[in-house]
Amino acid sequence: MGAKEKSTKETPLMKQYNEIKRKYPDACLLFRVGDFYETFGDDAVRTAKILGITLTKRGAGSETETALAGFPHHSINTYLPKLVKAGLRVAICDQLEDPKMTKTIVKRGVTELVTPGVALNDEVLHAKTNNFLAALYFGKKNIGISFLDVSTGEFLTSQGNEEYIDKLLQNFQPKEILIQKANKLQFKDVFGDDFNVFYLEDWVFKEDYAREILIKHFQTNSLKGFGVEELSEGIIASGSILYYLSETQHNKIQHITNIQRLAEDAYVWMDRFTIRNLELYHSTNPNAVTLLDVIDKTLSPMGGRLLKRWLALPLKELDKIKSRHDVVSYFKTHGEVLHKIQFQIQQISDLERLVSKIATGKVTPREVVYLKESLDAIIPIKTLALESSQEAVKILGESLHSCDLLREKIQNTIIQDAPVAVSKGNVIASGIHQELDELRAIAFSGKEFLEGIEKRESEKTGISSLKISFNNVFGYYIEVRNTHKDKVPSDWIRKQTLVSAERYITEELKAYETKILGAEERIYQIESQLFEQLIQWIGTYIKQVQWNANLIAQLDCLTSFAQLAIEHHYVQPILDDSFELEITNGRHPVIEKQLPVGTSYIANDVFLDRDSQQIIMITGPNMSGKSAILRQTALIVLLAQIGCFVPADQVRMGVVDKIFTRVGASDNISMGESTFMVEMNETASILNNISDRSLVLLDEIGRGTSTYDGISIAWAIAEFLHENPCRPKTLFATHYHELNDMSERLPRIQNYNVTVKELKDTVLFLRKLVKGGSAHSFGIHVAKMAGMPQIVIQKAQKILKKLEKEHSGEALHGGVVKNSLAQDQELQLSFFNLDDPLLEEIKQEIVTLDINTLTPVEALMKLNEIKRMLTKK
Repeated sequence: MGAKEKSTKETPLMKQYNEIKRKYPDACLLFRVGDFYETFGDDAVRTAKILGITLTKRGAGSETETALAGFPHHSINTYLPKLVKAGLRVAICDQLEDPKMTKTIVKRGVTELVTPGVALNDEVLHAKTNNFLAALYFGKKNIGISFLDVSTGEFLTSQGNEEYIDKLLQNFQPKEILIQKANKLQFKDVFGDDFNVFYLEDWVFKEDYAREILIKHFQTNSLKGFGVEELSEGIIASGSILYYLSETQHNKIQHITNIQRLAEDAYVWMDRFTIRNLELYHSTNPNAVTLLDVIDKTLSPMGGRLLKRWLALPLKELDKIKSRHDVVSYFKTHGEVLHKIQFQIQQISDLERLVSKIATGKVTPREVVYLKESLDAIIPIKTLALESSQEAVKILGESLHSCDLLREKIQNTIIQDAPVAVSKGNVIASGIHQELDELRAIAFSGKEFLEGIEKRESEKTGISSLKISFNNVFGYYIEVRNTHKDKVPSDWIRKQTLVSAERYITEELKAYETKILGAEERIYQIESQLFEQLIQWIGTYIKQVQWNANLIAQLDCLTSFAQLAIEHHYVQPILDDSFELEITNGRHPVIEKQLPVGTSYIANDVFLDRDSQQIIMITGPNMSGKSAILRQTALIVLLAQIGCFVPADQVRMGVVDKIFTRVGASDNISMGESTFMVEMNETASILNNISDRSLVLLDEIGRGTSTYDGISIAWAIAEFLHENPCRPKTLFATHYHELNDMSERLPRIQNYNVTVKELKDTVLFLRKLVKGGSAHSFGIHVAKMAGMPQIVIQKAQKILKKLEKEHSGEALHGGVVKNSLAQDQELQLSFFNLDDPLLEEIKQEIVTLDINTLTPVEALMKLNEIKRMLTKK
């Protein structure tokens, strides 16, 4: 009964609101009422808080009282981005008919659903960053993934294991992820809860449905032409994205012209720890300078976005890398061409996003002019590229579309200084539409017409001061001061009496007013119609404009690399098929830019190969620069393989296919794991995935546990890498000086240290890498430099001297481990030299073992067999 009473009290407006809200329960509903967008209930509370607007009540004091917050409809572009950036899904509910044309409640409906991953509003988007919507499908063998930036039309798909998908999520940083409801917990377990996730019904994730929706969108017979035909899980993820677009009322998506495969084997592999450790494009420290901050000299939004993609996906194919280097070299040595092209790129607007606005019908007349001006700016670039002596640049010039007809049509149709909206008028050029020109003559020649009436009536009546004006209440009128009102003709109709004057209208003025106002309305109709037709016609050029945008983005990146090389003295790396890495005077690209003026960066050499110097063991105290050397090596390799020049005097290297970094003691305690456990998990991931072209950078491995455990684990890992048939190139930084002894037993491990100069009670870090191990630790010196109280420093020095004296340096510096290892070796040698046939037999058993093919179970069985042979004896 109570529910019935409530329903009878529900106003028609709130009834309509509640019906629409039920269809979009998880969205914030902006409900258009007259000139305002209103929000009710919980939506109003959230909206008021996010936007900082007043929260009031509708029906205050009644049973149907509800929270209310609203803003003027023309402020939508100010407020909508704030709601979306706060992570809300926003349903925009508009009036679907003119309130004047109905006697009942106005029809309303949701015209657009804006979500963090589906946004076209310039205020939501960042110029140099993609706004990706992602979808994930958990298949039996693989996880399918798809990324779509609806603002640029870029559509990408791939599939693989959890680690690969995790890497892609780190690289692309989607603003919203779609997954099946059934996989809610699985997603959180595997990828954490840092993402903005939306759950779709399970039936959406079906292969037949996904293929059908994709083929229908692309208007093809199959997906073979896109190279994704075999990616079953990837196709399911991609199909779910297109379904979601239709559900959010985004049906004008002809700018999504193709789908691209992200081929896992085409790019350098970097796991998420490496991406995080190298701080390529984002950092956990809000004030940190990333590699992207230093190398991004791009001048267009398209170039900025592409550079991020290149950095996330460095190339492995030698010819492609060399092609990029050759173009950068050409621009570096042809400064005049470089500056001319850069100047033209600066004149180009965001072509990709302009085209998306054309497709979605959200483009303004002014933006159409920007499109034309951007295409104009491409012509000189095309000419310069065609004149180039560099083959790749010339091909690029040939590939650019002139779009002559498109540019000409916009030039002739749209007025150069067009407004931001058709409703503002003066959009279509004269000479396009005869009726429009005639109506404009009526509407805009009004001033002369009115002046003519004014002059004629003044002469006829003898009222010299009469004037014709206009207001919104009764249109055009003649104003006569009271001193002359006795001269007013009888056929004038009095409309208003003021203190010092009277206002009149005439039949002639009324007729003229009708003509003028009718002309303005008709002008708007014709201009809107012609503009819409033009937009539809421009839509046929979407592919050509997107093609140009992509080529300009590439050119922008390559000229950016040339500019970087000139400004920061980078050199062209020499890449080959070898397995070597030789860096002469390499520098850290980020650190060198942060040094005080006049301070030069201490450059270092690094040489790694598979035969003599596979592993460099770098010892030295904390703060001495070990980590910087490791990171700069990785960044130099990375820069070289994205096609950029590098901060060094010279670099010669074989292509690297995987980069692994592991920096000690990065806590993941929030996930309920200890520092040491995290470290071991991450290191295990490296050891299980290395290849013969891998670059492995290990920094302070084993630091998360006790000294002896740490030394033992670090030793075992280094030995594993040395003995692995892949022989991956490795830099191993450690403050465990005991590891220097490894070079005596393992021939491809070489010791280096970061030089330190002792001056009485202080230590000077020279940051130079030299051959040979480090003598001892400088932990106490570092503590002193950090401002540790003097009493603590003195106590530490006393304890150190005592320990050194008691153990002759063994216990403190890991001598116990060294001695035990040496004793083991001696024991083994004497053991095998014994003149005993059984031991000779066991020796043969061990020597003939093929360790590389032995499984752990077989190894245990073999060990058990040897044990039995010995116990029988």
